[in-house]
Amino acid sequence: MKYFTIEELCVSETARRRGIDNRPSAAIAGKLQTLVEQLLDPLREAWGGPIAVNSGYRCPELNAAVGGVATSQHLKGEAADITVGSTADNKRLFDKILEMQAAGRIAFDQLIDESNFRWIHISYRAGANRGQVLHL
Repeated sequence: MKYFTIEELCVSETARRRGIDNRPSAAIAGKLQTLVEQLLDPLREAWGGPIAVNSGYRCPELNAAVGGVATSQHLKGEAADITVGSTADNKRLFDKILEMQAAGRIAFDQLIDESNFRWIHISYRAGANRGQVLHL
C-alpha cells in the first residue's frame, strides 16, 4: 500500500465524537487492503495528487449513526467515499476512473457520483465487480 493506510480508512469524526470503536476485524482489514491495492492506490497514482477519504470502513454502530443503509459496502470494508476538493475536480476524477476502467487498468463494483459530485463513492468486490455507474 503506497498512498493509503487501513487506519485512515477507519477514521471517523462521528465515531470519535460518539465513542464508537470503528476498528475492523482481520477479515475486513483484508478487504480494505484489497480496496487500496486494486483501486485507491492506482487512482492516486493516475490522478497525480492527493485524494482524501471522507468515509471508509463503518462498523454497524457507526453506519447507523451516519444513516448508512444496512447493505452498505462500507460495512464490509469494500467501499470508500473520496474527494479531491471541489465538485469540478471530483467530476474530473470520476471521468478519470471511467477512463481507467475502459482501458482495463482498474475494475470496480460501484462508482457513484454523490450529490452532484460533492464526493465519489467507489467500491471493490473481489471476483464479483459489477462495474455499476450511478448518479445519486
